[in-house]
Amino acid sequence: MKGREFAKSVILKAQDGRLAIALVPAARPVDLGAASAAMRTKVELAREGEFAGQFWDCEVGAEPPFGNLYGMPVYVDEGLRQDPEIVFNAGSHDEAIRMRYSDFERLVHPAAAPLSRTR
Repeated sequence: MKGREFAKSVILKAQDGRLAIALVPAARPVDLGAASAAMRTKVELAREGEFAGQFWDCEVGAEPPFGNLYGMPVYVDEGLRQDPEIVFNAGSHDEAIRMRYSDFERLVHPAAAPLSRTR
């Protein structure tokens, strides 16, 4: 399995306080400028205290990218769309979900954009 298939959910906060999930390759940081462009508003990384209660059934830091279940839009890095499968946290630090990217896209309907940058 290629390293870029492992994805992490990064919780972003827009200027108006709305939260969103950016799903990016685990080894890459979020490009906040690109995320702001995709969301059409300035965004910053949300602090744990700003979103922990929203993911009531998850360990902090292990949020799955199913924003549709938590009332949040999901933005996916375009690079993740190139692999047939992705792997991400399943709500805990001990469990992961592996699924076809096409199934993830069908279930979540994420907006695709270039969201990450190389280190």
